[in-house]
Amino acid sequence: MFLKHPRSSNLTLLKLFLATTTVFSLTVSSNALSQAGKSPFPRQMAWTAYNLGSTGYNQAVAIGAMLREKFGVTLRVIPGQNDVSRLLPLKTGRVDFTVNGVSTYFAQEGMFQFANDQWGPQPVRLLMTSNGLSNQTVGVAADIGVEEIADLRGRRIPYVRGAPALNVSMEAYLACGNLTWDDVVRVDFPGYDAAWNGVINGDVDAGFGTTVSGPMYRVEASPRGIFWPPAPHDDQGCWERMLAIGPYFTKHHATRGAGIDPNNPQEAGTYPYPMLTALSDQDENLVRALTQAIHENYDDFKDSDPGAIGWELDRQVFQWVVPYHDGAVQYWREIGIWTDELEQHNSSLVARQEVLAGAWSEFIQEEIDDQQEFVEAWERLRAQRLEEAGFNPVWR
Repeated sequence: MFLKHPRSSNLTLLKLFLATTTVFSLTVSSNALSQAGKSPFPRQMAWTAYNLGSTGYNQAVAIGAMLREKFGVTLRVIPGQNDVSRLLPLKTGRVDFTVNGVSTYFAQEGMFQFANDQWGPQPVRLLMTSNGLSNQTVGVAADIGVEEIADLRGRRIPYVRGAPALNVSMEAYLACGNLTWDDVVRVDFPGYDAAWNGVINGDVDAGFGTTVSGPMYRVEASPRGIFWPPAPHDDQGCWERMLAIGPYFTKHHATRGAGIDPNNPQEAGTYPYPMLTALSDQDENLVRALTQAIHENYDDFKDSDPGAIGWELDRQVFQWVVPYHDGAVQYWREIGIWTDELEQHNSSLVARQEVLAGAWSEFIQEEIDDQQEFVEAWERLRAQRLEEAGFNPVWR
């Protein structure tokens, strides 16, 4: 046993008191992230995100840097090449969260790449989403004279194999102009970049994407240039047809993108990207703490990527097509953001997922070997059960 000088002991006690007071003040403020000095976070977390260098990946890394600095958390961000590779680790429990795109909604619905016996409808939940200054919309080569979406009739339009988020979204915009895939010349491409290189090379005339993504600036700088036909917000018919195919779109004026700035905004639609997604059974306390940490420490990462501004509280879209996790709802309610109207909307979305889960449990008992027959039978039952419960199946 070591004895200390009384004065040294007093100084030590004073330092301990000040340190304890500081920790206590941080703990009790704002419904603290920790109790009795215990961090609500594990020492390590893993998320999936979009490819290396994408804005979704960059934003995840920036949030990870904040978590390391503020809470000592080591976040491993695993890039995924496609929608399935981002969501499969979440489904199997290999990662805690995913920073994903609109395929989160497709996974909820059990459609497209999730309409097979390995997937089916998934109980996905949101914590927060990034809603930046860009649009998710159709860009057109400026040299073909297109002024509105209806002018795309007969034009060459890319179809990206294995990318329903792109193809369904393009179909939604075509519907805004009273067009379908039958009214245009479909040209297949293996990927997003390849499709936009096709615009530059003159193989196609337009494409769907984010106004701030790299390919858009390359098209703008090419001899063809880029033009953004509007999806006018006051055109009720356009938006009814568009939302009937892509209900995840919201009206938005983009002020950032290729050829776009605050003095030259683009009137069309967008959806959150990226969105922080968990499964419904993720620990509520962890979800609540992570939601609070991102909200309260937004200033620490907002300048890390042009799209990171989308995590600001004022830019959150709570009435979307995927429900929020109970842990996130708890936090939003505590700070006075969550209203009775939001709760009613969220409960309806959860009820929709329950109908989908019930339909899948009923369907998966059938033995259908042919994949095409499997998909068609599932789509029929899915639509039937949703309509019986008073929900719009969207796709039939």
